[in-house]
Amino acid sequence: MIGIIIFLIVLILAIAILASNIRIVPQAEAYVVERLGAYQQTWGVGLHVKVPFIDRVAKKVLLKEQVVDFAPQPVITKDNVTMRIDTVVFYQITDPKLYAYGVENPIMAIENLTATTLRNIIGDLELDQTLTSRETINTKMRATLDVATDPWGIKVNRVELKNIIPPAAIQDAMEKQMKAERERREAILIAEGEKKSRILRAEGQKESLILEAEGEKESAILRADAKREATIREAEGQAQAILKIQQANADGLRFMKEAKVDDAVIQLKSLEAFGKAADGKATKIIIPSEIQGIAGLVKSITEIADTKES
Repeated sequence: MIGIIIFLIVLILAIAILASNIRIVPQAEAYVVERLGAYQQTWGVGLHVKVPFIDRVAKKVLLKEQVVDFAPQPVITKDNVTMRIDTVVFYQITDPKLYAYGVENPIMAIENLTATTLRNIIGDLELDQTLTSRETINTKMRATLDVATDPWGIKVNRVELKNIIPPAAIQDAMEKQMKAERERREAILIAEGEKKSRILRAEGQKESLILEAEGEKESAILRADAKREATIREAEGQAQAILKIQQANADGLRFMKEAKVDDAVIQLKSLEAFGKAADGKATKIIIPSEIQGIAGLVKSITEIADTKES
């Protein structure tokens, strides 16, 4: 009976010891195991069993990317301006063994290394360059820290300058400069607006004059066309009148020809025509010899007719 009790006690102790030496490593973690004080191995994700009283988990390492925000550090620029800059470092442990045995306090080491690197970089830059070269400073710091932390099993993914705090006097000067710059830009914008307005007005006047000139030109063309058409119509009317007169004369001659008028009648008609031509306006008329005899005959006939009437 006593033997059974002892066996059960030993079994329970063995189970307890075994259970206490079983380790389950979660995702994104690693365990550094030592045996009798010396590095033995690194456990990854999964179930592991260590040797009781000989092995021990020396360090649990988180493999996720981590962020550390360091307090503002005083730095001096090339033109002797003291300012305070705080940095944010994003890092990741890539080798748990080097991380466990490479440096005593990795975070403090990174902080001090960041401060010294930042002072070296800012010392080569002037104030204006420091304020406008964040990306350049970040790149230089990341490259320097990444090389320096490789022996510690740490990879620096990126470094960011969180705040750049210049002295109060510099801040006041910068604010005044910014205010002056804004006022200058405002004046430039107003001047450009006035310039564009004047240009637009001038272009409007120019277009108005051009349109007015084109209107006058078209009006003159229309008037000339109308005058030309009126002249053409008048000429056509005169031509038609002349044509009708000539046609009437031709018809008269044709009628006389058809009526077989003798020479005496023709000479008499000629005499009447000369009388109409004179019409009291001519002072002197030259009568052809062919019709002078007819004129005397007509005068004699007129005198005889007047005698009979009296």
